[in-house]
Amino acid sequence: MTITEREFARQMDREDPLRDFRDRFYIPTAADGEEVIYFCGNSLGLQPKTTSDYLNRELERWAKKGVEGHFDGPDGWYGYHELLSESLAEVVGARPSEVVAMNSLTTNLHLLMVSFYRPTKKRFKIMIEGGAFPSDRYAVQSQANFHGFSPDEAIVELTPREGESLLRRSDILQAIEDEGEQLALIMLGGVNYYTGQFFELEKITEAGHAVGAKVGFDLAHAAGNVPLRLHDWGPDFAAWCNYKYLNSGPGAVSGIFVHERHGNAPELPRFAGWWGVDPEGRFEMKPNFEPQTGAAGWQLSNAPILSMAALRASTEIFMEAGMERLRQKSEKLTAYLVSLIDQLPQSSFEVITPDDPDHRGCQVSILAHHDSQGLYDRLTEANVVCDYRRPDVIRLAPVPLYNTFEDVWRFWEILAESV
Repeated sequence: MTITEREFARQMDREDPLRDFRDRFYIPTAADGEEVIYFCGNSLGLQPKTTSDYLNRELERWAKKGVEGHFDGPDGWYGYHELLSESLAEVVGARPSEVVAMNSLTTNLHLLMVSFYRPTKKRFKIMIEGGAFPSDRYAVQSQANFHGFSPDEAIVELTPREGESLLRRSDILQAIEDEGEQLALIMLGGVNYYTGQFFELEKITEAGHAVGAKVGFDLAHAAGNVPLRLHDWGPDFAAWCNYKYLNSGPGAVSGIFVHERHGNAPELPRFAGWWGVDPEGRFEMKPNFEPQTGAAGWQLSNAPILSMAALRASTEIFMEAGMERLRQKSEKLTAYLVSLIDQLPQSSFEVITPDDPDHRGCQVSILAHHDSQGLYDRLTEANVVCDYRRPDVIRLAPVPLYNTFEDVWRFWEILAESV
């Protein structure tokens, strides 16, 4: 039996220890009632079937208790964000005190840069990846402007060598060393949204700290996707959204990480809000802000309960499945997808995601050499939900929680017919 036979995929599914988790999610259907091939979890994860239960529980509490819902039992709204600390810490490899769910992703990046981008006349540069997600670029541009620096001078972009799609580790580390004492902040995506390249965050952190820079990561495409050990790797901060691989709904509440060495530093500049103070004394209404320890000290306002309820539904599934098992399946799914694509004429397209599974997550990006828009349209007409990034890249994300090996085989069959 060869990998191009459907039975091969079905056998892989039968042997998959996570196969039953697919039934925990709603799979979108096409007009004919057939389930689509959903490879867009890198943009919006699917809805867990328990999400409505978690939401309805809080709606019912609101209806029956009103404001008293804040103190209704151990899961009352007053400390609701604390219910997520253990699971989010597990996902990103942190200690519970180092993470908190709050706000939205770009809002959090700005709040964290208030604390960790402290430019001086000599040390003012911010390093990002070339072609970073636009929101990240806008954020660092505006931070440079806010501090009185020209973005053209302050922002250092890392770009691949001519003719290559990926950044080489040696080039990243060399660029950090070259900027040296001028570098104030490194702010990279953990996984590049376009190519799917998973950067070596530990090495980047070490190199950044060696030249005296602060290091932070946007983990929008990494959290819930690739193995992370933020506490051990030691970046100063990180932020991520929870609506992609963490399946918490459109515009879901974000999450942040602040390393514990900064967690008990009340003198560290930050924008303050009353939810960032010690909850034991929050209603004493003290005139001066005294942040609580840990990442929770960066909170501004009380928790968006309904959004956090959806996140609880998803992280409960993650805790049950386990990041290690999810990673094992993810590597098999992407390896299978790439192996099947390799069976097709290479003149049609090429995979620009790293070959090495240690340097990629769920996402596989293919660069179409001819008529990329037409190829994407044909895939869409065949009920494949994926993502097209102009001018010529189609992003595919077989997610281990709800995608199957047969999904991958069906996609490959459609792709083969399309070329």
